[in-house]
Formats: sequence, C-alpha cells, structure tokens
Amino acid sequence: MFFLFLLPPIVLDSGYFMPSRLFFDNIGAILTYAVVGTLWNSFATGTALWGLHRAGLMDPGVEAGLMDFLLFGSLISAVDPVAVLAVFEEVHVNETLFIIVFGESLLNDAVTVVLYKVFNSFVELGPAHIHATDYVKG
Repeated sequence: MFFLFLLPPIVLDSGYFMPSRLFFDNIGAILTYAVVGTLWNSFATGTALWGLHRAGLMDPGVEAGLMDFLLFGSLISAVDPVAVLAVFEEVHVNETLFIIVFGESLLNDAVTVVLYKVFNSFVELGPAHIHATDYVKG
C-alpha cells in the first residue's frame, strides 16, 4: 500500500518543486550517495544479520535465509532525512549541501523500492530456483 499509493505523490511533489539546475549540476554526488550508499547499507545490514544468525546469536526459532535478511536490509536501509532538511532550511546552509541531501533522499526511495522488489521476488522463488543470471537480471 505504501509503495503504490503513498510514496508516488510524495516523490512527485518533491521532484516537481526541486531546483533542477543545481540538482543536475551535482548529479554525480547525488547518485553516488543514493545508489552506492543504499546498496552498501542494505547489503551490510542483511549480511551482518545473516552472520549473526549463522553464528547462533539469534533466536533458534528464526527460520530465515540470506535472502530474507537481505529483504529486511533493503527495507531498513531507506532513510528519510526530513529532520535534517528542516534544520538545513532553518539555519540556511549552503545550497549545494542542501540539494545533495535532498536529491539523495529523493533517489534513495527509488533505489529502496527496486531493491525490495528484487529481494522479494528472490524470496518468493526460493534459493533452489535462483541462478547466477537472476542476480544480474534482478
């Protein structure tokens, strides 16, 4: 429900009123933080939890594999810096810093949605039906 009805108007509103010139001047930094940062956070969280599970440091009743933990990591890696952006507006920080944080939060949501859908399809397929080419295809 969130991905279908609540998130699209938020992203549309944010993108419509964004200063596009400054955004595209800093697109490299924004994409680096949004894509690489989100992928890193998602995989680090998922593999760390999987490692804790394999080490026996979690409840033995938890029946989850690596893909389940990566699915959780993709959900939890989405950050929304609304409070940071509000403080930035109040103290009038540099416009470049503001647009990098704003653009990263805007694109971070899109990366998170894609990661969630990919890992969810992998969980539904099951580990026995996933091949190496599926990781590339998504």
